[in-house]
Amino acid sequence: MPASRRPRTFAARLDSRTASTPIARHLLRAYLTALPTGDRYTDTAELLLGELFANAVQHSDAPTDRHIEIRFALIGDRLRLEVHDAGTGHPTLRTTAEPDDEHGRGLLLVNELAERWGHHPRTGGIGKFVWALIAPSPFLPIAA
Repeated sequence: MPASRRPRTFAARLDSRTASTPIARHLLRAYLTALPTGDRYTDTAELLLGELFANAVQHSDAPTDRHIEIRFALIGDRLRLEVHDAGTGHPTLRTTAEPDDEHGRGLLLVNELAERWGHHPRTGGIGKFVWALIAPSPFLPIAA
């Protein structure tokens, strides 16, 4: 009988538009469902992926026909999320946001909830990727 294998890395390219954000979260949820301890990452991972993906859509200066690539990998007991885009800008962590600001809090959430995060140029010099490393929740979510 073949040994059971768990998914190690997942990658997908999605349209660079706001409507793709829930698709990205759905793909992450499906990836985590296949992992024995995936439920220990789900809430934080979905929130952070949504923020990173929305930032890539909103702030990228790449042509609108370029895709955004998402990647997930379980490395040891840490979940690594990556969001790749063809834009030239770099994410900037704002230290404050006014109460009536509609934007500007996404990276604050990433900074608070991720164990570490950062950004790097993409191989080939076109664009960048933003990554976040997520530790497992010490508690399992309670089923409703």
